[in-house]
Amino acid sequence: MNDSFLYRDVPTFGKQVFRLGLATNYGIDGDDLEWALAQGMNYLFWTSRARKVTPALKAALKRDRKPVILACGPLLGFFGGSVKRGCEQILKELDTDYIDIFQLFWLGRTSALTPATLETLITLRESGMVRAIGVSIHDRERAGKLAGDSPLDMFMIRYNAAHTGAEQDIFPYLARRRPAMVAYTATRWGALLKRPKGWEGPVMTAADCYRFCLNNPNVDLVLTGPKDRRQLQENLNQLREKGPLSEEEHKWMREFGRVVHKASSRFTFGY
Repeated sequence: MNDSFLYRDVPTFGKQVFRLGLATNYGIDGDDLEWALAQGMNYLFWTSRARKVTPALKAALKRDRKPVILACGPLLGFFGGSVKRGCEQILKELDTDYIDIFQLFWLGRTSALTPATLETLITLRESGMVRAIGVSIHDRERAGKLAGDSPLDMFMIRYNAAHTGAEQDIFPYLARRRPAMVAYTATRWGALLKRPKGWEGPVMTAADCYRFCLNNPNVDLVLTGPKDRRQLQENLNQLREKGPLSEEEHKWMREFGRVVHKASSRFTFGY
C-alpha cells in the first residue's frame, strides 16, 4: 500500500508521524507499548492515570527520544499556575527534557483557555519545555475559530463517520494556517461497531473507523485506545492491509454513520 496513507510529515511535530496514534490509558501495559513502538507507532497520548505503561514509556524515552511524539497535559487546566506545575510534574515523572505536545484536555469542561492559561502555554513553548501546544475540544465552532486564528499548534477533535461536523465547522479554517489535527472517538465509543436496527449492509470494524478518519486529508492522525495487545494488533494489521478507502467504501461508511447517529445520541468517553 501507499506509505503516504500511514506516514506523514507534520510541521507541528517536526518529524514524521505514523498516522495511527496510541492512547495508552485504556488498558495496554508496558509490553504492549514496546510492541507498538517496534511496529513504528510513534505518537503516544499519555496521562498520569496510565500507570501500567509509565515505566516502559520512561525507558523508551530514555533509549531513543527523537522519534517519539509525546502528547500529554495536566488532568485539570483552569489556572496558569496549575498548568505550569502540571508540565513540571510530567517532565519529572517521565524523566524527559521536553514534551512534544502539551495540551489542555476537554476545553470548557476540564480546562479553560483564558489569558492566563494561554500565556502559560506560550511561555512553556518558548522555554523549550514543550515543543508545541494544543487542546482537546468538542465545541466545533470554537475549535474552528481557534484553528483559524490562535497561537495553538494542535487540535484533538471528535471526528468519525457518525460525527462529520468538523468538515463544515473546523476544516475550512485550516486554509488560514495549518495546526495539526488529531481525531479521536473514531468508533463513536463503539457505536460504529454495532449493527443498528434495520441496517442490512456491512458494519464497520475499528480499522474501518480509523481508515475513515485518515481518508480526510485534513486529519493528520487518529487515536486508537486498545484494551489489550490483541485489539492493537488487529487494528494495526487491518489498517495496513486495507489502506485508503475506495469510493464505494467511503459512500457506505458515510451512510452507515448517518444511520448510527440517528439511532443513538448517547454521550460517553472513549476512543
